[in-house]
Amino acid sequence: MTAAHSARASILARLRQGQVSPLPAPTLDTWTSQLDQAEYLHSLETQLTAAHAEVLHAGPQGWRLALEQVCARYGIRQLMLPDMPGLLSAWEGGPALQTFDQPMEALKDSLFDQVDAGLTLATCAIADTGTLVILSSPAQPRSLSLVPPVHICLLDARRLYPDMPTALAEERWAAAMPTNLIFVSGPSKTADIQQTLAYGAHGPKSLVVILTEEDLL
Repeated sequence: MTAAHSARASILARLRQGQVSPLPAPTLDTWTSQLDQAEYLHSLETQLTAAHAEVLHAGPQGWRLALEQVCARYGIRQLMLPDMPGLLSAWEGGPALQTFDQPMEALKDSLFDQVDAGLTLATCAIADTGTLVILSSPAQPRSLSLVPPVHICLLDARRLYPDMPTALAEERWAAAMPTNLIFVSGPSKTADIQQTLAYGAHGPKSLVVILTEEDLL
């Protein structure tokens, strides 16, 4: 046995003989724990706008009108939707609507070359980091939020949690962990070039969050 192998065996033997003590549970309290819902919403909006996102308050039943205004303002000619029947119908003067109801291979050319915006529905949001949480699924694949130049996200403002630990507990992800969760805190950005933060370098150049009070999921 070489000296290196002998030293390795000695170290492993001492580790196996060592006493294993359980670690104390971490303290998960955060600065948001004493805030009310209005303050959570203010924190979310402050964080998102600081990251160059746009936040619109649509209220109950108002998200469709807000969406029409966003499409007109951004010049959106083709909008791709999640595969959720009855979610949205075309309107006069609005963009062509396309549903993500086929395999990615069949929609790839359209998604990358023709679609101006992708519409998603957030599962919930986290106030202290200004983060949207989107559950990826066959009906709402992550490509909708990652590929088109504009990402429009609908969020039920009542599904807002102060912090990540609360979201984990309330959404019961530990009991049934989703295969893919998408966390969005603004449009795409990178600091790879000369350590300077640049927005829109890849993926969506714009993020628009429409706050509603309607259960869409």
